[in-house]
Parts: sequence; structure tokens; C-alpha cells
Amino acid sequence: MLAVMAVLAILALMAIPAMQDSVLKRQVKDGLALADVAKSGVQAAYSASGKMPADNKAAGIPDHDKIVGTLVKDVLVEGGAITLTFGNSAHKAIADKKVTLRPAVVAGEPLVPIAWLCHQTAIPPKMEVQGNDVTDIPLKWLPIECRTAPQ
Repeated sequence: MLAVMAVLAILALMAIPAMQDSVLKRQVKDGLALADVAKSGVQAAYSASGKMPADNKAAGIPDHDKIVGTLVKDVLVEGGAITLTFGNSAHKAIADKKVTLRPAVVAGEPLVPIAWLCHQTAIPPKMEVQGNDVTDIPLKWLPIECRTAPQ
């Protein structure tokens, strides 16, 4: 009986890190949904002026510290790029960590919809990426769409 319990304990210890990684990936993916508030503002500002908005105000959205959710404590627009800072009820491993969505546009065509690129996503052909990527969440916790290697 003791041997069976020891084997079960070892299996449980091996499963816990995998379960934690799964929880963290899910939290990051769920938190990214809050970026939709900023995406629509950036798209509208870019379509109207042909230039990426410098900040939240230029994008016509609330201040960065006013866009919050269960997992995200801050949504900041800088040069069109949207950076989410995790916090609030997010796991402590990603608290104060950031993930950036950068806009890719067709140069000189502000009416073409923006393609949003997360961290290492490859830039689509004939498009230019705007803004800086300040993502500091480890790759293993980012959704798969953020881990595509650049071309």
C-alpha cells in the first residue's frame, strides 16, 4: 500500500507543473480579450488620420489605468501598440508581466483593417508593423498565436 501511495505522489508531483502552465496559458489568453477595447479605438483613429495614435487619449479610449479586468490591471496604447499588464486576480507568476499586440498595416492605406500581431507573430507580406513589443511573459505561457517565429 505504501508503494502505491508513493507512486501516486510522484505522479501528482509531475502533473502539478503541467497543470500550472495550463492555467497560466488560459489566463493570458483570457486577458488578451480586454485588448478589444483598445483595438477598436486604434483602428478608428488610424482610419481617420492615417497615423497611429500616440496614446489612449489619441485613440479615443479611457486612460490606461481605467481599462481593467479580472486578470488585467492596465491597457496602454503607445504608437498604436497595445500593451496589457497582468494583475488583479491573475496568477502571481504573471502579475506585473506584459504582453503587447502590435498593429500591422498596409502603408498609405488607412482604410485597410489592421492585422494585430502578438509578440513573435510573423509580419504578413506587404504589411508594416508599428510600435514596440515589450512582452515579458515567458513564451511557454503565451498562446500559440503569440509564439509563431518571425520569418
